[in-house]
Amino acid sequence: MRSDTERGRLFRPIVPHQHSRVTNAELFFDLVFVFAVTQLSHSLLQHFTPMGALQVTLLFLAVWWVWVYTTWVTNWLDPDQTPVRILLFVMMLGGLVLSTSIPSAFEGRGLWFAIAYAAMQVGRTLFWFLVTPRERTPVRHNALRIMVWLTVSGVFWILGGVSEGETRLWLWGTAIAIEYVAPAARFWTPGLGFSSVEAWAVEGGHMAERCAGFIIIALGEAVVVDGATFAELAWTPDNVTAFVFALIGSIAMWWIYFHSGAEAGSEKISKSAESGRVARLAYTYLHMPIVGGIILTAVADELVLKHPSGHSDFKTVLTTVGGPLLFLIGTILFKLAIRGWLQLSHVAGIVGLGVLGWFGQAMTPLVLCGLTSALLIVVAIWETVSLQPGSDKSQSEATSA
Repeated sequence: MRSDTERGRLFRPIVPHQHSRVTNAELFFDLVFVFAVTQLSHSLLQHFTPMGALQVTLLFLAVWWVWVYTTWVTNWLDPDQTPVRILLFVMMLGGLVLSTSIPSAFEGRGLWFAIAYAAMQVGRTLFWFLVTPRERTPVRHNALRIMVWLTVSGVFWILGGVSEGETRLWLWGTAIAIEYVAPAARFWTPGLGFSSVEAWAVEGGHMAERCAGFIIIALGEAVVVDGATFAELAWTPDNVTAFVFALIGSIAMWWIYFHSGAEAGSEKISKSAESGRVARLAYTYLHMPIVGGIILTAVADELVLKHPSGHSDFKTVLTTVGGPLLFLIGTILFKLAIRGWLQLSHVAGIVGLGVLGWFGQAMTPLVLCGLTSALLIVVAIWETVSLQPGSDKSQSEATSA
């Protein structure tokens, strides 16, 4: 059994006014989730029905949750230490089982998905509890609280895995609801009560960089889908134009998130006296629609690349407009959380996308894709210009929350 001194060495050293770097082990761990995101977008494309969309949404929530919980734990523990590094490698194995099970999670591989997910969530939390020195009572209590909640949800995951049809959907829906309510309920547990906000302090720069990394994963998956699809097609003028529009849309999304938002978020959480509260809202919850919007846009890009001409069907309109719309909703809420005011450029973009969606079926997929990409470019330029030093933020970019 390790001594408390040895356990303490497994925690990240916190240096005032200095960000903890993202380690190579964490980046290696993230590769599993590149595969997971790809599986999600392909599953949605193959099961584009109301029930299929509901199922893929639930699986996306699970994938995001297991990743973001691991990010919280590696914000405290040091992945450069061998035991923590081995934990991430074991989690990679679980993540591969999880990812490969996604296309058949509501068919023959449901139990595999459930076992992998529950084992990752509970096992990682148990490791965190076991390596926490006894004198760090608040941290140990937090680990216990989380383990109680994840164990309860894990029961529903396993029960869902051995069930079929709508029963599985209901049981897994209950499991994911328990896990998403838990942080908002501050992990209240009988005997331990509520977790304090102070006990959830994080190294803000690291948390911001990790979540920005997941945005890169999602954008990278979109670019890979675009390239792979385009490579298999005859290079007609319409297909080439659709490919260019898709790439422009991805670049615009990158610009909207990274040009000023990611840096502002990092600065906000790093200076906040309640970094845990900011991390819970801005990064744990509000990054979900951002990532979800990028994944939905990747689905739209594949549809448009394969069928750029003719009238847009409902599926094409929903994904081509809905992806950027969900992305902008996520980014405007994220920036509201870190800046305290709404981005007027994003409001205009959301309204514009709503108008496009209304008239979308009268346009060809190529035109619709081009217009959505153009709107994203307008939002990116508007925000960039309005936030330049010396510009009047209150008139050109901010609106009252």
